[in-house]
Amino acid sequence: MKILVFGRTGQVATELQRQADVIALGRDKADLSDPTACAAAIRSHAPDAVINAAAYTAVDKAERNEDAATVINGDAPAAMAQTCAELGIPFVHISTDYVFDGTGETPFATDHPTGPLGAYGRSKLVGEDAVRAAGGAFVIFRTSWVVSAHGNNFVKTMLRLGAERDRLTIVADQIGGPTPAADIASLCLAAAEQLADDASKSGTYHISGAPDVSWADFARLIFEQSGFSPEVVDIPTTDFPTPAVRPANSRMDNSVTKAVFGLDRPDWRVGLQNILNELGL
Repeated sequence: MKILVFGRTGQVATELQRQADVIALGRDKADLSDPTACAAAIRSHAPDAVINAAAYTAVDKAERNEDAATVINGDAPAAMAQTCAELGIPFVHISTDYVFDGTGETPFATDHPTGPLGAYGRSKLVGEDAVRAAGGAFVIFRTSWVVSAHGNNFVKTMLRLGAERDRLTIVADQIGGPTPAADIASLCLAAAEQLADDASKSGTYHISGAPDVSWADFARLIFEQSGFSPEVVDIPTTDFPTPAVRPANSRMDNSVTKAVFGLDRPDWRVGLQNILNELGL
């Protein structure tokens, strides 16, 4: 199966290239700020399926650059999905828990009403709506707290700070499921193949690691498994203000993903150990 991937150096794109023989396009080959170029790339490569693993992910910067974020996260996926629909090939797109309002303590179901808190979530929701409206075979995977041995993510940040400091204050009232990029990539590849055979699997799904945890407790296990030993002090979100509001509840219900694709939520503790092993820790 010839799979075209938008993204080359990001966390999920890197894992896709490790797991399968894909054509991965970086910004130099397909700049998502130019949606027409993305559509042209699909037509040029004539793949059997397309996975969009690229996005504007600078959550705080999006607050002052919402137009740019919306082009990359909304207009570009729209162009990709429309082109795939015209060509009759499946399209797999990665979205985020930030499309929800982050309230309550119950995991968000796939059909829960959306309500983004900021520009990043709004831009991703524009993309979701466009992919669904394109009329082709598609899967949208909403995910959360993506981590890996490469790129910028919470694990890498904690390892750097853990080596530098004896005491860290970490937010403890935001709860979610850390999700290894390797598991997201595996599911994207499986979805692309299954969609090619059964377009009725089109829909919106969730993929997040288990068990749900706070950032502070996630940090504690990172240090426990890596051998660093800074003191972790719990703080509320109000003590760590950021330009963009973060959702307090990032829990997501993965039951529909399990029912349709037969895959359980990945255990992020196993994924974390794999990441640390890759980093030589």
